[in-house]
Amino acid sequence: MRNPRLNPRVVILAWGNESRGDDGLGPRLASRIHAAGWPHVTLIEDFQLQVEHGLDLVGQDFVLFVDGGQGTPPPFFFRQTGPRRLMTHSSHGVGPEAVLEAYRQVMNAEPPPAFVLCMAGERFDLGEGLSRRALTHLAAAWGFLVPLLSWPDLAHWQSVQTGPVAVAEPAPRRPAAE
Repeated sequence: MRNPRLNPRVVILAWGNESRGDDGLGPRLASRIHAAGWPHVTLIEDFQLQVEHGLDLVGQDFVLFVDGGQGTPPPFFFRQTGPRRLMTHSSHGVGPEAVLEAYRQVMNAEPPPAFVLCMAGERFDLGEGLSRRALTHLAAAWGFLVPLLSWPDLAHWQSVQTGPVAVAEPAPRRPAAE
């Protein structure tokens, strides 16, 4: 029997478009994570999150969402997040909270503890490369992330949060079986 305290499994969902300037921060950090070769890390890179990514959380002990963002305090924020029901007209391009909610609905269980690492970006124009500041923020995020991924520990991850904690909505109550 596997003991998650001895070898926790982490799934990382990194997203962004490297053709749109600092939107490429997520994929660029994903490249560094891939090169590090942590055996307990599963890395998934995409242009954007989809509700279907909820299935990628099955059997994982931790979830890390990685992105570059406008209006993000430099150099990055790292915070815990949870499932949240979001009203939207489509499932195209959802946030981490919607992915976690999809997991909860499909699996009828709470998702693994989840965190967001969002690096500050400033230029998101088509055809741009990463800005000089974004490269600095990427380096800072990498230095922050290496010890967290080297030995994932929930209490430690919670203790080093740099942004406001998003409170998960409680699971909807199911009617009692009659």
